[in-house]
Amino acid sequence: MEIRPACVDDAFAVETIRVTAWRTAYRHVLPPDELDRLPIDPGRWADRFDQPPPGWATLVAADAGEVTGFAAVGPSRDERRIGELYALYVAPAAWSQGVGRSLIAAAEAELARTYDVATLWVLTLNPRARRFYSLAGWHPDGATQVQNRLGVPAEEMRYRKQLRPY
Repeated sequence: MEIRPACVDDAFAVETIRVTAWRTAYRHVLPPDELDRLPIDPGRWADRFDQPPPGWATLVAADAGEVTGFAAVGPSRDERRIGELYALYVAPAAWSQGVGRSLIAAAEAELARTYDVATLWVLTLNPRARRFYSLAGWHPDGATQVQNRLGVPAEEMRYRKQLRPY
């Protein structure tokens, strides 16, 4: 498996992974009919890959040239001088094969180039992801928020990790 920066040609694969992961992982939280209607819109990624916002990086995991997962990182949207893991998704067919572990290690290394600490938001009702992040050394910091996801209020918890020693 190779971890590399995303390029414009990866936009369709990244968006397909995001949508299929949502459809699989969030069926117990979000309306299944709405999940099934989610469009695959690679345009949401192409510009970010071509000209990323300041401080952003998106990494993809590829196996034999096929993108199997991605992680997006950059400056925190909540706090100054810390980083954030915005997204980490793996194609459901590649779950439990080490793709997520490889991506989170690469994402943490990318964040640690600039930040001592990083955060991420995860759906409270996503025990699989919460367990994954906990095993990777991330911990809830007590912050929560409710976001409208497909017309439904969905609670998220913020996790935090010290990336570099004090």
